[in-house]
Amino acid sequence: MRRVFVNPERPHRDAVQEAAARIRRGGVVALPTDTLYALAADPFSREAIARLFDAKDRPAERALPLVAADAAQVEASLGALPAPGVRLAAAFWPGPLTLLVAARPGLAPDVTGGTGRVGVRVPDDEVARAVCRAVGHPVTATSANISGQPATADPAEVERTLGARIDLLLDGGATRGGAPSTIVDVTGAEMRLVRAGAIPWEKIQACLARG
Repeated sequence: MRRVFVNPERPHRDAVQEAAARIRRGGVVALPTDTLYALAADPFSREAIARLFDAKDRPAERALPLVAADAAQVEASLGALPAPGVRLAAAFWPGPLTLLVAARPGLAPDVTGGTGRVGVRVPDDEVARAVCRAVGHPVTATSANISGQPATADPAEVERTLGARIDLLLDGGATRGGAPSTIVDVTGAEMRLVRAGAIPWEKIQACLARG
């Protein structure tokens, strides 16, 4: 594994381009997010997703969350968001809100865990968004740890536990940690809270009530 140090506020272009190139070639890259470190791979590549599951020892029936550069990239890659999803994205992205949307044909089947849906968000992290821009579409953002072990905000811990299993670590220093993202299902006629998290459900409901 190669470890590359990156400025978390103004990520170096060379580091971002190297990460994007490895992801496009089917590699697995650890990178910082606005919560913890995550593993990024190409969600449209069966081979890349298989490598990611192997790296984490993760059961294939568990869906993988995605991150994107912005709302426009989400819609270009995964399809148009419903009107409530558009309002929530405008209010809370970048930030810890994951929208559960219908999976678009072309995604590797294991990304959805057999649900036909996929969670995606725009993180409040310059490195993660820059990598997504450079790749040209959303990437996976499952926690950078062995399945069943604690997720981490420490790049040294990522290297210790996953160094032999991944291709690249973008080291932006310790991440902020904190509560996980709130997950909201926007695929049905009514919005549904899937997982409570950093953004209170009452705040989401208030946003939707304002129309």
